[in-house]
Amino acid sequence: MTATTSPRALAPVPNPPARRTRWTDAELMREEFPPPKWAVPGLLAEGLNLLAGAPKLGKSWLSLGLGADIANGDPVLGSIGVERGPVLYCALEDTGRRLQRRRRQMLAAGGRAAPLLTLETACPTMTAGGEGVLVEWLEENPHARLVIIDTYEKMRGSDAPGQSAYTGDYAAAGRFKRLADHYSVPFLLIHHVRKQGAEDWQNLVSGTAGLTGAVDATLVLERGRGQADGVLHVTGRDVEEADYAMSFDAQCGAWTKLDGPASDHTVSDTRADILRLLRESGPLKPARIAEALDLKAPTARQTCKRMQEAGQLQVSRDGTYSAPGTGDSHDVSTQSPLSPLSPRDADQQEQE
Repeated sequence: MTATTSPRALAPVPNPPARRTRWTDAELMREEFPPPKWAVPGLLAEGLNLLAGAPKLGKSWLSLGLGADIANGDPVLGSIGVERGPVLYCALEDTGRRLQRRRRQMLAAGGRAAPLLTLETACPTMTAGGEGVLVEWLEENPHARLVIIDTYEKMRGSDAPGQSAYTGDYAAAGRFKRLADHYSVPFLLIHHVRKQGAEDWQNLVSGTAGLTGAVDATLVLERGRGQADGVLHVTGRDVEEADYAMSFDAQCGAWTKLDGPASDHTVSDTRADILRLLRESGPLKPARIAEALDLKAPTARQTCKRMQEAGQLQVSRDGTYSAPGTGDSHDVSTQSPLSPLSPRDADQQEQE
């Protein structure tokens, strides 16, 4: 008979120091600031975070999974350890019946009930009393780890008369940011992308630059190509810009972060084979690549050239190709599985 263990106690909530906004330069250098609170190390830090994606891509499944895993202290996205604590998920485009069906689907596939997860399907906008609802929950849950608003537009509120679109977007996001900063709790706003494409993924976010300028971190979930179901783009003030390949299991409603650089999972099969070969065997010339993968020599040569032009490979002066970060070139760096600004890596950087 297997012995059961009680869940780990919630992390203590320290008394926050009085908020200070002004220092001399010498005082600033002497100040000891507490480390940021992370909902998901390397991905979601305290402050205001924005996750945007196309309709029906799975943002709500991702949000619900994040909430349940953090509430239980289970690994997020299949691999990222998190601190257990209360989570508020405002699923404002869902009904209780739909949420119940999703949670039952997750539990049937091996998930766990999440007593510290609060689910809300109706809330006033921030300009009509919604801020008070959030404050009430935060006051009742001093160990809170995350607040999710799905969707931002449902709770955004109205703009002041005469405001420009930019000013309105900045002010609307600022209402959420004030709460996130005051309570030192990560907030995650779920949002949509614009219909038009964009070369820079940050320009996919619907609205003006006032919205992305007001938040502390922007995440965009795009539909993946090749072996991935999605690519999660991340950038922010406390996280370093990165791309993560994502896989979605429709049966259990769970998103998983795939190992390795996103490019390994979003390229064609031939390009993926070349990347894996070069990571395992080291730098090779096209002829050796063709021989190892049973490709025609012209195909290997042209594919390597196109991958190098796309930044997926690096090439030396003698025509030897290598995977990013494994060759002699210093122009391309590897991306670690988690942001180098996660607490573990930040501590290491300070020691170095």
